[in-house]
Order: sequence, then structure tokens, then C-alpha cells
Amino acid sequence: MTENGTFEGTHPIANFYQDQGKHRGILAWILSTDHKRIGLLYLLLVLLFFSVAVFFGFLMRLKLMAPGFPLMKPQMYNAIFTLHGIIQIFLVVIPAIPAIFGNFFLPLQIGARDVAFPRLNLLSWWLYISGAIIVFLSLFTGGGPVDTGWTFYAPYSLRTMVNVPLAVFGVFILGLSSILTGINFVTTTHRLRAPGMHWFRLPLFVWGIYSTAWVQILATPVIGITLLLIMLERYLGIGVFDPAKGGDPILYQHLFWIYSHPAVYIMILPAMGVISEVIPVFSRKRIYGYKAIAFSSMAIASVGSLVWGHHMFVSGQSDLASLIFSLLTFLVAVPSAIKVFNWVATLYKGSIELKPPLLFALTFIFLFSIGGLTGLFQGALAVNMHLHDTYWIVGHFHYIIFGGMGFGFLAGLHYWFPKMFGRTYDCKKAVWAWVILFIGFNLLYFPMLILGWEGMPRRYYDYPPQFHTLHLLATIGSWILIAGLIWIFLNLFQGLRKGKEAGGNPWGGTTLEWQTPSPPPMENFERIPVVEKGPYEF
Repeated sequence: MTENGTFEGTHPIANFYQDQGKHRGILAWILSTDHKRIGLLYLLLVLLFFSVAVFFGFLMRLKLMAPGFPLMKPQMYNAIFTLHGIIQIFLVVIPAIPAIFGNFFLPLQIGARDVAFPRLNLLSWWLYISGAIIVFLSLFTGGGPVDTGWTFYAPYSLRTMVNVPLAVFGVFILGLSSILTGINFVTTTHRLRAPGMHWFRLPLFVWGIYSTAWVQILATPVIGITLLLIMLERYLGIGVFDPAKGGDPILYQHLFWIYSHPAVYIMILPAMGVISEVIPVFSRKRIYGYKAIAFSSMAIASVGSLVWGHHMFVSGQSDLASLIFSLLTFLVAVPSAIKVFNWVATLYKGSIELKPPLLFALTFIFLFSIGGLTGLFQGALAVNMHLHDTYWIVGHFHYIIFGGMGFGFLAGLHYWFPKMFGRTYDCKKAVWAWVILFIGFNLLYFPMLILGWEGMPRRYYDYPPQFHTLHLLATIGSWILIAGLIWIFLNLFQGLRKGKEAGGNPWGGTTLEWQTPSPPPMENFERIPVVEKGPYEF
């Protein structure tokens, strides 16, 4: 790379990374309205924040390696726990697939030259980085790092002496970025489809992003208003959530989870879209039940927005409300099960190639199924009384989010890496890294399910000796998992620098992005394509 930020020589991405327009060097990136460059900017920041959050998670597991291990004091543990959650949820998991792959590939897959509002897209990225900076500034101002947990539960978030308002404001800005991204994707999908690209010829990844975008638009304002109320209560002393001032802390829980449970689907629906792209390509078959998968994405987004109360079964809400939320929890599992069935049916009698993207996709199905089944345990009212606020919740959550979104992201990254960068990575190293990651993941999180079943509360910085063995196994698993992650990203970085040229379509994909050079040129297509058949026909 030269001093002004471009690549030299015959590197296949040299043309793409040349300065575009009047700006040079880094300004050509941070002021670019090209959707592909914005996607890569998100990729760089998400990986950076992910590394920070993984380090905080490593410190937490190190503290819990043995009872009484004097690595840190309770206040510091609470702060690291909170930072791990805020960074992973708001800076990594929610924006990762939509902001990176959605930005890069949604216009390509529908035959568009860019998103509907390119400047708004750039503003979304600037809001994202601004929100992140504000969150990190809260670490060093106003009494130290936030210690409330990533949920900012009232009334503690109103009474703790640390700088909650600044962290909350940072998350508010991140939410605004998410809303603008959702508006852009919905408009792009409606207005910029290529001729012949009717709704049932859309790639299933587009359906996943489209469903997610509606959740971003409709649910995110709820958390924005809620966080603003936290700030107003801290600064003006009004009594909204603080019971000492006539407020209701249960109201905060309702408002928070009205957003935060749909946010789970912001995390998982795009990953499901990635899996629906990878499986037909590497099984050499049409996707089984295209319309069922497409409609199930919309069903998950809609029904999933109505189940927030299952987080509050022990909060004192009415029995009737708990019964309704329990029923809805079981119902929302149906469209997810439809997807899993159709993915497996697509693989049946297929000409399967076990390339790294498919290995990560199959792992997604396995781990997400464990996460979904453990979630059904929690949806049962009687069982929830026992499991609520135990390590079972931590294990279930990570099987859904890391096992689901995380492995979906890695499947997408390995699948689209040649298209994004024009080079291939070492598939054998990728497979070995996948093996290590898979072992480490399950050794880390499966003991948490057992710990929760045995009654170990979550968020505790210490524990009785009878839980030592399982905590030790989980800590060892975290080391193996981190080793797998390091190997994965070293292999990808080596492929970026020295990998073989990928060509336009190394996997034999049938969606429109594979009909462009690798990486795609500015404005994607010389001529807008005319679509004459669906993308999953071989």
C-alpha cells in the first residue's frame, strides 16, 4: 500500500482501491458515498470493536477460572462485564451483517448501482463511529466506566455515580445510525430493483436484510426514547423510572425489551439470509421452499416484536400476560424451524462441497438449533422460574448470538471474501481454524447451560467451590475459542495480501454479484442487468 492509501502493482483490488473523485488518501474513504467502501469501513471498525470486546470477555473468564481468584475487584468486574456487553451488542452484533454485507451486496444482488440514499448511508457510518467514540469517552469521565450491565436497568442506572448519561447518549446515536440504515435498505429494495427482479426473484439474503430493516425502523425509536428518559431523569430529576420519585422501574423493562427482543432478530435474520445464500451454492441445488423461507423472515420480524414479555416472567406481571407471552414465544419458533427444515432439505441428495463457507453455515444450523431449543425451555413458565437470571440464560444467549450471528457472519465473510477483495484464502487453514473455533465455542458455552441448571446466578463476580470445575472448563474453552478466531483472521489477512486471484465467480454462485468482476467496479454494472429467472436455478 502506498502512502496515500492505494495499492500498487498488479494486486487484483488495485483498481477498486484507487482514489475516487476529488479526494485522496483516507479522505477518499471516509467521505466516499460508494456503498462498497462504506461496507468495508464498517468491516474494519466492527472487527476492531470485536477484538476489544473479546479481550474484555477473556478477562471475565480469567477472573472466574477459580473461586476467589484475585484478578479484579467487584466494581471492576461489573465495569468490564458492562463494556463487553455494550460493545458486542451495540457496536458489533447489531450492525455487523446489515452494515457490512448489506451495504456491500444488497445493491449488487438487486442489480442497482448504489443504495437509494448514498449520502445518508455515509451519514449512518459517521453516526456509528460518533456513537462509538461517545461510548468510549464515558469510560474516562464522570466517575469511571459504566457498571450497570448493557441493559442500563433502572433504578440502578439512575443512582450509580458513574457517567451513565454519556454512555446512554452514545447508544442513542448508534440507534439513530441503525434507523437511517434501515430506511436506506427498505427504500433501495422497493425502488432500485433491476428490470425483471420481482419480489420472488430476490435473493434470500435480500429478504433477510429487508426484514431486518423494518425492525430497525419500527423498534429502534422505542429504545431511543427510553434512553433519552434515562438522561432526563438523571439531569432533571423527573420521576419516570425511579420508584423513590414516583416512577416505575418495570416500565423501563417493558420499554427496553420492546426494542431489545426484536434486536435479537436484527442480529439473527441477516445471518439466516447468509445461510440461505451459502447452502444452495455448495449443495448445487435450488433452495428448497424459497417462498417459505422468504415469508418466514417476515414472520420472525413481526411475531418476534410481540414477545418481549418473556424476559419478565418473574417481574410480577399478570398471569394472563405471562401465558400470552409464553404462547407467542413458542409460536415464533415455528418460522425459525421452517428455515432449518428447508436448509436441511436443500442439502438432501445435493452435490455437496465441504468448503469453509458451508462448514460455518452447517455450524450455524447446529448451534442455532441448540440456542433455539434452550430458548423454548425458558419460554415454559414453570421452567423459567428456575432458570431465570442463571448462567443458562448466558449460555442460551451466546448460542443464539455468537453461534448464530457470529458463525453466520464468518460464513458470509468466507463466502464473499473473494468477491470483496479479489483474492482467495487458504481453505485448509480455514478448515482447521473452524475446527478449533467449534471446539472452543462448545467448551466455553455448554458448561454455562449446566451451571445455570444447577443454579449458578449470572453476573456474579465470584461463586461457591461446587461450580469450580465447570467454570474452569469454560475458561479453557475461551482460550481455545480465541485461538480459533486469531487463526481465522490471520488466514484471511494472509489471503488479502498474498492469496491467489479469485476470478469473477470462484464458488459458482448464481446471484447477480457473481456476474461482476472481483472486486466489483464503481457503480457495479456497466449496464443495469435484466433479470429473466430466479437466482437459485442451476
